[in-house]
Amino acid sequence: MFQVVLFQPEIPPNTGNIIRLCANTGSSLHLIHPLGFTLDDRRLRRAGLDYREWASVREYGSLEDFRQAVNPPRIWAFSTRGRHEYATVRFERDDALLFGPETRGLPVEVLQVLGKNAVLHLPMVAGNRSLNLSNAVAVVVYEAWRQQGFGHSDL
Repeated sequence: MFQVVLFQPEIPPNTGNIIRLCANTGSSLHLIHPLGFTLDDRRLRRAGLDYREWASVREYGSLEDFRQAVNPPRIWAFSTRGRHEYATVRFERDDALLFGPETRGLPVEVLQVLGKNAVLHLPMVAGNRSLNLSNAVAVVVYEAWRQQGFGHSDL
């Protein structure tokens, strides 16, 4: 379905929640090192419960390693610096949805390589801090899946 990419995630429960999300939406999860935890972290397992066996989770040494291995048709980055709202894009199967680390977001260098038209944001009330990573990923994945007619769901 979609390629969820976490660039240097730091907080185990967020990644655990995202593993569960990917298992339930048919998306694949790609983790870009360094990680702020190990995949056998107790907090990650608790948040992901037993969904790890139903989710496709792969690790990469760098974003470039991911790009070479997966070769997604498009990469959409999500950042508070994005100029376009996420819901204005027509997502396609196998699009990569790239999210940055919880405490600092995606580096400017990564955003520049992708180009300003590939950087999207989620609207929020002015002056507030950004959304929790797992919540932001869920909003985007479900919008992308909705656009695909929720194919392969049990509805």
